[in-house]
Amino acid sequence: MSALNPGGNTTDVALTLKIKGILDEFGSYPASLHCALFHVSHTHMKAMSAAAQPRRYVQRARAEAAQATARRIIDAFLARLMTQWFDEITLERVAEDAGVTVQTTVRRFGGKDGLLAEAVKVLGTQIVARRAAPAGKVERLVANLVEDYEHTGDAVIRLLALEARHPAVRSVAEFGRREHRRWVATAFAEALGRLPFPARQRALDALVVTTDVYVWKLLRRDMRKSPAATTTTMGALVRAALVQLASPRS
Repeated sequence: MSALNPGGNTTDVALTLKIKGILDEFGSYPASLHCALFHVSHTHMKAMSAAAQPRRYVQRARAEAAQATARRIIDAFLARLMTQWFDEITLERVAEDAGVTVQTTVRRFGGKDGLLAEAVKVLGTQIVARRAAPAGKVERLVANLVEDYEHTGDAVIRLLALEARHPAVRSVAEFGRREHRRWVATAFAEALGRLPFPARQRALDALVVTTDVYVWKLLRRDMRKSPAATTTTMGALVRAALVQLASPRS
């Protein structure tokens, strides 16, 4: 039983701190005072911990709801980006599609440029997943690349046409170029690794060009080739680049 808990229902821990010297020095308390007792109630601590649990649950639920809202906004923006020019997309339409207010969209992303920057991260993850294939399998790699362009190619072409006018779009285009080159280097690492360094760099440059979205556009949109014919032609270009650049004379 303690003075702080007369009922004696809890265990009190007495922490004794010898402070006589400090008190004597300041002269604030009688010199006969030798110690101070601090009591900590285990029951009180447990009650505080139990009270904090609902708050943590509410905070977690709010964070999850905020993430879900942000993803709906991004998905709505990407859906429009796949069919519209970037400068024609409005936050009002995106917010309406996502079932939120424009104010919510602005608070979360700061505006359309910020929304584009975040959406491209999601789009990049989707692109990596669609292009995934066993390294060195040229036919499968090119087929997956063309499938990806069937989903994203037109949107990418529209963004590239706007990069000179919009700094935010230019940043996205530069990011896309770096990621495409990184994908090529990884996808064809086995073939590239067999080449000496100068030839390897030339081969990497050639593969970046032959797998570029503009090649897909020329075949699919300008020449009106089928996806299958486009895959065949791009695959032939890739194999020709690898063979040519692997020769001693290249």
